Amino acid sequence: MNPKEIIIRPVITERSMKGLSVEEGVAVKYTFEVAKKANKIEIAKAVEACFPDVKVIKVNTMHVRGRHRRQGRFEGTTPAWKKAIVTVSPDSKPIEFFEGLI
Repeated sequence: MNPKEIIIRPVITERSMKGLSVEEGVAVKYTFEVAKKANKIEIAKAVEACFPDVKVIKVNTMHVRGRHRRQGRFEGTTPAWKKAIVTVSPDSKPIEFFEGLI
Protein backbone atom coordinates (compact mmCIF):
# COMPACT_ATOMS: atom_id res chain seq x y z
CA MET A 1 0.00 0.00 0.00
CA ASN A 2 0.99 3.56 -0.65
CA PRO A 3 1.72 5.57 2.56
CA LYS A 4 -0.86 8.17 1.46
CA GLU A 5 -3.49 5.39 1.30
CA ILE A 6 -2.68 4.15 4.81
CA ILE A 7 -2.87 7.52 6.60
CA ILE A 8 -6.30 8.96 5.77
CA ARG A 9 -6.44 12.07 7.99
CA PRO A 10 -5.30 13.43 11.36
CA VAL A 11 -7.76 13.24 14.24
CA ILE A 12 -8.09 16.59 16.00
CA THR A 13 -9.99 16.39 19.27
CA GLU A 14 -9.38 17.74 22.76
CA ARG A 15 -8.17 14.36 23.93
CA SER A 16 -5.75 13.90 21.03
CA MET A 17 -4.34 17.41 21.57
CA LYS A 18 -3.36 16.48 25.15
CA GLY A 19 -0.83 14.01 23.71
CA LEU A 20 0.92 16.86 21.90
CA SER A 21 2.22 18.48 25.08
CA VAL A 22 5.70 19.60 24.13
CA GLU A 23 8.06 19.04 27.05
CA GLU A 24 11.76 18.37 26.86
CA GLY A 25 12.55 14.64 26.77
CA VAL A 26 8.92 13.50 26.58
CA ALA A 27 7.57 11.43 23.68
CA VAL A 28 4.80 13.07 21.65
CA LYS A 29 1.65 11.22 20.53
CA TYR A 30 -0.14 11.93 17.25
CA THR A 31 -3.55 10.51 16.32
CA PHE A 32 -4.52 9.51 12.78
CA GLU A 33 -7.41 7.83 11.00
CA VAL A 34 -5.87 4.94 9.07
CA ALA A 35 -6.98 2.30 6.58
CA LYS A 36 -8.93 -0.55 8.15
CA LYS A 37 -6.64 -3.25 6.76
CA ALA A 38 -3.35 -1.58 7.77
CA ASN A 39 -1.35 -3.17 10.58
CA LYS A 40 0.95 -1.47 13.11
CA ILE A 41 4.14 -2.05 11.11
CA GLU A 42 2.63 -0.58 7.93
CA ILE A 43 1.33 2.43 9.88
CA ALA A 44 4.75 3.11 11.42
CA LYS A 45 6.46 2.90 8.02
CA ALA A 46 3.82 5.17 6.44
CA VAL A 47 4.26 7.86 9.12
CA GLU A 48 8.05 7.77 8.71
CA ALA A 49 7.66 7.97 4.91
CA CYS A 50 5.19 10.88 4.97
CA PHE A 51 7.11 12.85 7.61
CA PRO A 52 10.85 12.25 6.98
CA ASP A 53 12.28 13.72 10.22
CA VAL A 54 10.06 11.59 12.48
CA LYS A 55 11.12 8.40 14.31
CA VAL A 56 8.20 6.22 15.45
CA ILE A 57 8.59 4.39 18.78
CA LYS A 58 5.18 2.76 19.21
CA VAL A 59 1.82 2.44 17.46
CA ASN A 60 -1.48 1.73 19.24
CA THR A 61 -4.51 0.94 17.08
CA MET A 62 -8.22 0.64 17.78
CA HIS A 63 -11.41 0.11 15.83
CA VAL A 64 -14.00 2.84 16.33
CA ARG A 65 -17.58 1.67 15.94
CA GLY A 66 -20.06 3.62 13.88
CA ARG A 67 -22.45 5.66 16.00
CA HIS A 68 -26.22 5.35 15.80
CA ARG A 69 -27.74 8.47 14.22
CA ARG A 70 -31.22 9.71 13.44
CA GLN A 71 -32.50 12.40 11.10
CA GLY A 72 -36.21 12.79 11.55
CA ARG A 73 -37.82 9.41 11.06
CA PHE A 74 -34.80 7.86 9.34
CA GLU A 75 -32.16 5.92 11.27
CA GLY A 76 -28.70 4.73 10.40
CA THR A 77 -25.13 4.47 11.59
CA THR A 78 -22.00 6.40 10.76
CA PRO A 79 -19.23 4.31 9.18
CA ALA A 80 -16.81 2.41 11.41
CA TRP A 81 -13.12 3.37 11.11
CA LYS A 82 -9.68 2.58 12.51
CA LYS A 83 -7.67 4.97 14.69
CA ALA A 84 -3.93 4.86 15.33
CA ILE A 85 -2.08 6.67 18.13
CA VAL A 86 1.53 7.03 17.03
CA THR A 87 4.18 7.71 19.67
CA VAL A 88 7.17 9.62 18.30
CA SER A 89 10.64 9.76 19.87
CA PRO A 90 11.48 12.92 21.83
CA ASP A 91 14.49 13.80 19.65
CA SER A 92 12.54 13.79 16.35
CA LYS A 93 11.15 16.95 14.79
CA PRO A 94 7.46 17.78 15.38
CA ILE A 95 4.96 17.31 12.55
CA GLU A 96 4.26 20.73 11.02
CA PHE A 97 0.52 20.19 10.57
CA PHE A 98 -0.05 19.86 14.32
CA GLU A 99 2.22 22.78 15.25
CA GLY A 100 -0.37 25.47 14.53
CA LEU A 101 -3.01 23.70 16.62
CA ILE A 102 -1.21 23.74 19.97
